[in-house]
Amino acid sequence: MSDTKTKKITSIGGSALIEGIMMRGPKKTTVAVRTGKDDIYTEDITFEGLTQKYKFFRLPFIRGIGGLVDSMRLSYKSLMLSADKAIESGEVEEEEPSKFEKWLEDKFGDKLVKIMMVFASIIGVAFAVGLFFFVPSFLYDLICKVTSVAESRLFKSVFEGVLKIALFLLYIVLCSRMQEMKRVFQYHGAEHKTIFCYENEEELTVENVKKFRRFHPRCGTSFLVIMLILGIVLGLFVPVAPFGIGWLRPVIKILLLPLTCGIGYELIKICGKHDNAFTRIIAAPGMWAQRITTKEPDDDMIEVAITAIKDVIPDDGSDIIK
Repeated sequence: MSDTKTKKITSIGGSALIEGIMMRGPKKTTVAVRTGKDDIYTEDITFEGLTQKYKFFRLPFIRGIGGLVDSMRLSYKSLMLSADKAIESGEVEEEEPSKFEKWLEDKFGDKLVKIMMVFASIIGVAFAVGLFFFVPSFLYDLICKVTSVAESRLFKSVFEGVLKIALFLLYIVLCSRMQEMKRVFQYHGAEHKTIFCYENEEELTVENVKKFRRFHPRCGTSFLVIMLILGIVLGLFVPVAPFGIGWLRPVIKILLLPLTCGIGYELIKICGKHDNAFTRIIAAPGMWAQRITTKEPDDDMIEVAITAIKDVIPDDGSDIIK
């Protein structure tokens, strides 16, 4: 089915994991992992996020920041659970640790994984900040110096934005070539198709789910693409070299991330609630990007998605967005 219109809209969302899917409903969150040909392991995740703890993070434009932080924390927790279960069941082979890894395990014991994840997160964030904020700005300044062209706030914003989008698309294309990531993208497709099936009030069966498209307007991929595009717009209001200092521009754009995130979140919610020319234009770039981040799932993957969503659908219909 190519039509994105549905009979109802649910607040239930999820994410693809290693050989599994996490579904989050208004009352509970469940992780479902394929542990064998006929076996699916399920576990409820206990999680209290910023939006649940503090009313401040439920305010319009602020809730986008809280939602993003909560989503990252929950996805990490779910991903670790799915990886453990997939390795235990033999669905994913565990590599033989090197001598250095064995030394680290002997030295730090159970704390090793946490230490490695913190270290990897710090390195990852630093790399992303450098690649997506400082490199585009530096390259534009370098081109202007080499060509003796006067710097323009408009052209610099467009150059930075286009380069960021190109780098993002290149990254996910390279990821899609990896067999392990291809399976994750297939589970991503299963998640979307299953939610569409539920929103169209059809029975949650493999055959019914297979009929629906794998591109969903409320996907996290769409959110990231919208944020990249918003970065171009907000960049128009930041001087090329604030106070005559070139490297201050990317610093200011980093400080504007909460605003970008807040606006992007509200736009995604609008796209999820309404289907008109305006929302289709906003959602179009993200929907196109989902052609890379989602793949058609097999029947076993759809079964996992159905298991996960059935577990989080509330009996009182509190997930339905009016």
